[in-house]
Amino acid sequence: MRLGGGGFVGLVVILMLRSVCGGAELTVMMGLGETEWRVMRQRIFPPFEQQHGVRIRGIQAEAVDAVKKLVALHRAGRMDVDLLTQDVLYLAPLVRAGVMEDLSAYQDAIPPTALDSLVPVGAFDGTLYFMPYRPNVQIVYYHAEKFAAYGLQPPQTWEELLAVAQRFHAAEGIGRVLLQGTLDSNTALHAVEFIWAAGGDPLILNDRGSVEAFAFLQQLAPYLAPETRRANWNTTNAFLAVESVYLARNWPFGVQLIVREAGKTQIKAYHGWRGPVREAHVLGGEMIGIPKGAAHRELALDLMRYLMSRPVQEALVSSLGWPSFRTDAYSAVEAWQAPYFTAVREALAHAQPRPSVPYWNEVNRALVGAFRDIVYNGEPVQAALERYHRQVQQARQRAR
Repeated sequence: MRLGGGGFVGLVVILMLRSVCGGAELTVMMGLGETEWRVMRQRIFPPFEQQHGVRIRGIQAEAVDAVKKLVALHRAGRMDVDLLTQDVLYLAPLVRAGVMEDLSAYQDAIPPTALDSLVPVGAFDGTLYFMPYRPNVQIVYYHAEKFAAYGLQPPQTWEELLAVAQRFHAAEGIGRVLLQGTLDSNTALHAVEFIWAAGGDPLILNDRGSVEAFAFLQQLAPYLAPETRRANWNTTNAFLAVESVYLARNWPFGVQLIVREAGKTQIKAYHGWRGPVREAHVLGGEMIGIPKGAAHRELALDLMRYLMSRPVQEALVSSLGWPSFRTDAYSAVEAWQAPYFTAVREALAHAQPRPSVPYWNEVNRALVGAFRDIVYNGEPVQAALERYHRQVQQARQRAR
């Protein structure tokens, strides 16, 4: 598949014609899959390497491991990573540990077409530590042929979501609407989105919005697909591809797997439904940062700008199906991809980052526990949430 259109090819030529400086090895830490690394090494890195006469060495590290490794290197005074791309949910620990460079002086590198909601995620207490790179947000996949067969439309509200789930269950004797219910961070993310949609705060689990959200989830529970208990960011794609579920919320990378690779063109997507107060999505994705003590700081800054450039962002959109932080990076999208990226952009308009608090792991456990007790075990909503609210407040006190 052709990457990024003429703009990307043009950038390659320009970079190759520029003067080079020699010999260094630039170390980049990213959390990528095999296909993503292949695109980086074959398509994205080579033009930059040609321009600067350097070699880029990629280190694989998922978000949690990246924090541990960088903090350890920083404390030992042996920083050997020049640039990293890091999950937006795990930026704060690096900032609190004093690992990251202040990038405030380079704020003009952020293009005017940058997604408004993503840029502030990289700033802490008025200081910019991370640059926008790759936003992410969950969209809703649905089996268009099954919806048409039952005369249904993709649900736009909670009431319609419940009605769709009930209709499929009544017609087929089994649930076909899926939530990610593996009782881990996948489940917590869905819980946060339902709480926000009802006007609640996941840090205050006994407020009106949280109660309304979990009451609705308990009402929805009998009509959910049995696969819900095994559904996470990965298995959800498989359930959609084998058509055992007809509606599910997941990340956009599934478009490449389900539609392009599995050939399931009947699986469409849209932005999602709204709750009693609003439509709500957790803003995910990755940001670019440079650790303090990086051996090749100036080269890392150049690579940062390069990764944020329009041609590179267009290449990542078209080749990997990644959403872009640049609103002008979708010109190379193929026709079949366009409706899915429309869904992504519409969902991003309703997205916000998860609360950045040092006790989030405890909040995560409370959300998962509440889901288990209320949705799976049918416990009274208010009593269960009061219990988990106390746990969250205790964690908050310990973190002070």
